[in-house]
Amino acid sequence: MSIVGLSGCKWFHKGPKGDYALEAQARPLEVPPDLNVPSTAGAMQVPAVATGGAAGAGQQAAPASNTSGFNVAGKRDEVFTKLGVALGGVDGLTIASSAQLLGSYDVSYQGVSFLVRVSEIASGTYVSAVDPRGVPANGPESTRLMAELKNKLGGT
Repeated sequence: MSIVGLSGCKWFHKGPKGDYALEAQARPLEVPPDLNVPSTAGAMQVPAVATGGAAGAGQQAAPASNTSGFNVAGKRDEVFTKLGVALGGVDGLTIASSAQLLGSYDVSYQGVSFLVRVSEIASGTYVSAVDPRGVPANGPESTRLMAELKNKLGGT
């Protein structure tokens, strides 16, 4: 009996089991992990930052002309203070909070909340409106407020 068991009888011999024991043509196809994951190539757009001679450390390039911001001559802290005074004089606007270190005012204007931000650029200071998602606020309320602030602060 021991000779039969050790001689290679299939009943007593445990061979490989599973798909890997099949011939290559009979095995199921395997999908590499990177092919069954959705593409995230365009999921996050990084804003352009000026490099080199024109903008120094911590300074950004002025964004292209749009309705969510404008340039003002002067240092960031000076413009931040002037902006606070200008915001205080806008009818229908409430300042929820301000953070001079971050250069931002959290405002509510005509029922819409967004940030009014001040950042230093190579040619002065850039004042912009940013919605809660972190993208430029281009709604009618923010556009109206930016136009009014541009007139009050002498922006370009």
